[in-house]
Amino acid sequence: MTDPVKTPAPIRALPKLICASRWLQLPLYIGLIAAQCVYVFHFWVELVHLLEAAFGSQIALDKLISSIRYKPDVQLTGLNATVIIGGYETFVSRMHLDNHPDQPEWLSHVNASLLKGKLATAIIGISSIHLLKTFINAANYTEQVLMWQTIIHVVFLLSAMAIAMTDKLMQPPPGSKH
Repeated sequence: MTDPVKTPAPIRALPKLICASRWLQLPLYIGLIAAQCVYVFHFWVELVHLLEAAFGSQIALDKLISSIRYKPDVQLTGLNATVIIGGYETFVSRMHLDNHPDQPEWLSHVNASLLKGKLATAIIGISSIHLLKTFINAANYTEQVLMWQTIIHVVFLLSAMAIAMTDKLMQPPPGSKH
């Protein structure tokens, strides 16, 4: 005797609504893709200006200077040190090229908590380097710019600490069955 084919139970209204609501995120993802395209385009424009300035173009140097919001009366005639930040190993792939399966290290144990921590750390790192660059050239910035960049950096730090505390509070105690 064979088992009759079981038909799945109909999905109730609330779970069906919750499942269907995921499509509400589509415009957000499309917007994030569009924003990322704008950032990539802006990166390439800045890179071209940097390369042109490195080869002596005063026009490109002026565009770089105006893009980092120096005081208008500051006169620079050449490039100074520029810090480039990369999260390649964190978000793309490890650099061990000998028989490595080109897979990010964190992929096997990724979760929302880990990603929040990595993102917060990356933002704080970027903010720290940007703030350091600003303080090195403090004479070229107004006090208001220095104050707001510092305040924003402190907010990033406090946010990261709040995320870490929340994650710690949400973890079950050791030995728990959860």
